[in-house]
Amino acid sequence: MTTYVAVYFGSVLVALIATPIVIWIAPRIGAVDRPGVRTIHERPIPRIGGVAIFVAAMSLIVAVLCIDNVIGEAFRARWLQMTMLLGTASFIFLVGLVDDLRGLPARIKFAAEVLAAVGLCAAGIRIEAIGLTSDLPLHLGHAGCVLTVLWVVGLTNAVNLSDGLDGLAAGISAIACGVIAVLAIHGGNTIMAILALALVGSLSGFLVFNFNPAKVFMGDCGSLFLGYTIAASSVMCMTKSSAIVGLALPALALGIPIFDTLFSMLRRFLERRSLFAPDRSHFHHRLLDMGLRQRHAVLAIYLLTVLFTGLGLFMMVCRDISALIVFVCILLLVVLVFRVVGAVRLRQTLAGLKEKHVLNQCCRQERATFEYLELRFDRVRDASQWWDAVCEAAGRMDFAWVSLKTTYPDGRIEEEIWRASEPKPGMSRLVTVTIPLAASNGDPPRRFEIAIWADGSLEAANRRATLFGRLIDEHSPQPPGGHSTPVQRLTDRSPGRYHDTAGPKEDTKSAKALTPPI
Repeated sequence: MTTYVAVYFGSVLVALIATPIVIWIAPRIGAVDRPGVRTIHERPIPRIGGVAIFVAAMSLIVAVLCIDNVIGEAFRARWLQMTMLLGTASFIFLVGLVDDLRGLPARIKFAAEVLAAVGLCAAGIRIEAIGLTSDLPLHLGHAGCVLTVLWVVGLTNAVNLSDGLDGLAAGISAIACGVIAVLAIHGGNTIMAILALALVGSLSGFLVFNFNPAKVFMGDCGSLFLGYTIAASSVMCMTKSSAIVGLALPALALGIPIFDTLFSMLRRFLERRSLFAPDRSHFHHRLLDMGLRQRHAVLAIYLLTVLFTGLGLFMMVCRDISALIVFVCILLLVVLVFRVVGAVRLRQTLAGLKEKHVLNQCCRQERATFEYLELRFDRVRDASQWWDAVCEAAGRMDFAWVSLKTTYPDGRIEEEIWRASEPKPGMSRLVTVTIPLAASNGDPPRRFEIAIWADGSLEAANRRATLFGRLIDEHSPQPPGGHSTPVQRLTDRSPGRYHDTAGPKEDTKSAKALTPPI
C-alpha cells in the first residue's frame, strides 16, 4: 500500500513540475491552439500538455518497475507484455505529438492505432474469453484479436474526441484510471495497479493547470496516449472469470465519450460526411447550448461519470447473469441521459436511417439506368437513332423536357424538343441545366437545356443531370468527316417527339427532320 501511495503522489509532484515547463516551451515552438470556429477559448493556449502527463506517468512507472523487489519480480515475469504495452503507448504518444506539432491526416493516426493494437495482440494482450457465467466462459479464439483491436482503437478515439472542454478529457480519464486501479488491486494485479495510479497522479497534477480556465491543453499527444493506455490496461486486468466486469467498468467510466463517439459517427454517416469530420454536436456542446457554463458543464459530466461508475461497482458483488443485467440497465440510463440532453434524437435518427435507405435505393436505380443507357447509346448508328436514345434517356431519368438548340452564324436558332407525356404526380419544382456540346471547327455551337423534376431532392436532380451530361459527352454524334450535324430543326418550341417514362414512343404528330439522317 505504501508503494501505491508513493506512486500516486510522486506522479502528482512530477506533473506539477513538468506542466509549467511545457507551458513555457509550447509558445516558443508554435505548439499553441488558436481560437477558431470550433473552439471555445478566446486566446492562444499551449496544446502539448500531454507531454507532462506522459513524462510524469512514465517516469514513476519505469522507476518502480525496475526496483528489485516483489513488484520488480512481477514485472520481469510479464516483461514481454509490459514492454509491448509501454512501448506501443509511447509510440501512440509520439504520433499524437507529431499531429500537434505538424498535423497528420486522420487515416495515418487511425493506421497507427490499429498497428499498436495488433502489437498488443501479438504480445498476448488480448481478450481471450468473456465470462458471462462462472461455469460457462465464452472463448473467442481468433475473434478475440479482432475484438481487442476494436476495443483499443474505439476507446482511444473516444477519449480523443472528448477533449473539447477545459479539464473534460483529463477528469474522465482520471476516473477511468481510478476504476482500473480498483480492479487491479482487487484482482491482485500489482503491475497494473502501479500503472493506473501513476496515470491518476499525473492527471491530478495536470488538472491544476487544465481545469477551467485552462492554461494548457493536453492535445492529441495526451488524449491518444491516455485512451490507448486505458484500453490496453483494461484488457490486461481481465481474467476469464470476470472478463465482463473487467471491460464493463472501464466502459462505464468512459460511457459518455464512448456513446458520444458512436452517436457522432452515426450522425455523420447519415449526413454522408467523413466519420472523422469535426463538428459541434457533441454531448458537451449540447450542455453549453442548454445554457451551462463551461466549468459547470464539465462538473456535470464528472458527476454523471461518477454515477455510472458507482452503479457499475455493483457488478463486482453480483454473480454471473446478474452482473450483465446491471450493465445493460446502466447503458440504458446512459442513452436516456443523451436523449434528455438532446445529443441523440431517436425519431430523427430513425427517419435519417430510412432516408439513407431510400437514397441508396435511388442511387442503385440511377446507376442501373445509366448502365442500360450506355448500352443503348452504343447501338446508335445515325443522328436519328441518337436522338431516339436521348429521348429515351430523358424519359427514364424523369426529365420534364429536353431541348437541343443549334445557333448559326446568321443568328438563327433551331431547336429540337422532347417533352414528357404528362407531368409526374405531385411534382412542381423544376431544375433547369444547360449543357454545351463539344463542337469541331466549323460546326455551329449546340447546347442542351434540360428540366428535371426536383421535388425529391436537389441532390438527386443534380445526380441525374450529371449522368445525362456524361452520356452526352461520351456519345456525341460524329458523322463521317468529323462534323456534327443538327439532328432535327424546328423553328419553334412545339413538341418534336414525345416519349413517356417507359421508353421512346414516336408521336404521330411529330415534325419530320429537315436534314437527312447521317
